[in-house]
Amino acid sequence: MTKSRLEAFSDGVIAIIITIMVLELKIPHEATLQALSELWPIFLSYLLSFIFVAIYWGNHHHLLHTVHHVTSGIIWSNMGLLFMLSLIPFTTGWMGENHFANTTIAVYSFNLLLAAIAFYILQKTIMAQVSNHSKLVVALKKQEAKGFVSVVLYIIAVVGGLYYPFISGVAIGITTILWLIPDKRIEAALSEERATHQ
Repeated sequence: MTKSRLEAFSDGVIAIIITIMVLELKIPHEATLQALSELWPIFLSYLLSFIFVAIYWGNHHHLLHTVHHVTSGIIWSNMGLLFMLSLIPFTTGWMGENHFANTTIAVYSFNLLLAAIAFYILQKTIMAQVSNHSKLVVALKKQEAKGFVSVVLYIIAVVGGLYYPFISGVAIGITTILWLIPDKRIEAALSEERATHQ
């Protein structure tokens, strides 16, 4: 399989995930602001998940740029990530419909935790094919540390969701800020690597 085919398939799945999420926003039957305002939990959960899926798409895009040769390990670890992301519309809808009840926040946080672990596995699989002495590995290892921190924060969010939802919100918020902008060091390392091979 070529890298472009893997990227195209992944982009397609992520686009479908976002489409499924927006379909959960049901049109009110009444033409009043009150009827519209009753949708705020569903809209808020959709907005939160849209941001998360967008962050994964951006970082996934940067990560796949480091791939030189697509292996079966990369294909299946990528499928694992897409599977975890494909569950987000369900956990998002459940959380929004139930107005952020404790159990739904915990399950949603657990979904994000599984996605973070899957991304970490994909990154480790990709790193296995990169030379240990390259600047690209250094950049990927720094991002790997960020991934480990994210896993810890999501564990806190899962436990917090059951007892103190505010803690979940803080942990998820910190993780969002951590990943909002893709790591420029990977881009710089890739540019330098291309320049060396020219």
